[in-house]
Amino acid sequence: MNVPALLSAVGLAVASMTAPARAFAFAPDPACDGAGRSLPARAVAAPSGSEFARRVATLSGIERDRAIVDELMSGNLPEHLRHARPVVLSSALAGAAVHVTVCVLPDYLAVGSDDDFLLVPMGLAAALKLAGNLGFELPTRRIVDAIRAQATVRLEPRPLPAGDEMRSTAYVQRHNAIVQAQRDDQHAALDALTVGQKKDLVLTNRLWAAPGRVAIYGWHRLDGSAIQPLSTVHGARYADYSHGVRLVSQVAFADGRPVSLAALLRDGTASRIVSDEGPIARLGDWDALLDAPADR
Repeated sequence: MNVPALLSAVGLAVASMTAPARAFAFAPDPACDGAGRSLPARAVAAPSGSEFARRVATLSGIERDRAIVDELMSGNLPEHLRHARPVVLSSALAGAAVHVTVCVLPDYLAVGSDDDFLLVPMGLAAALKLAGNLGFELPTRRIVDAIRAQATVRLEPRPLPAGDEMRSTAYVQRHNAIVQAQRDDQHAALDALTVGQKKDLVLTNRLWAAPGRVAIYGWHRLDGSAIQPLSTVHGARYADYSHGVRLVSQVAFADGRPVSLAALLRDGTASRIVSDEGPIARLGDWDALLDAPADR
């Protein structure tokens, strides 16, 4: 049985994806060159990352989240984030090896231009809103691990001292400068799949087991160990400098054919390809997660 037929046999809906060709400033990858087409164009007069940081210097929490969402929904994100990279996950289903390609942004969400951008943390509600409106999902822990394994640029995590300042824009800027210097030292291409900068906001069944929380995971060291085990200790509104939002296209590919990533995640059998905890059956039931979230 071929891969598309196998996925159909376990109840997955095959997605239809057609879009006109577009020009890329960066070299596209054939498997994922359509993933960023839903992202709005950046206005010429859009503020740079530095200017945006000045505008939100005194903000944190949901106020800063609103400003971030406004900028990103208006298209104020760097060009290199518009070119998703393929990450391949494999599993054995019904006695056959199944390989699924997910299309992930090469870096975490950022406001600004390629010349001047700010990696922006945000709370769970803002991250889910952006992902859904732009045609993406948050990753699972298994997808984060696969991204780390297949990344072409690996940075050594550089945590800042813990404290109340962690949530401030000043801390976000400070850490952003550290990451940029690391990239410069490696002469890393902006659109290269890069890891080691941040912890990920992730999808997990623990979110529904403890509503009002955000799940974070990762920030892998160069030896492959993760600084942050999967955790739901923080409230859904919480975001600090160490958090990043990396988006995964809602369209994945099995044997070159488009498949719904949400369908994969919900399916009792095929979810094993993209999740290490089985199906995420309540995927999309966001209201249950965000009612009366704690701040910390």
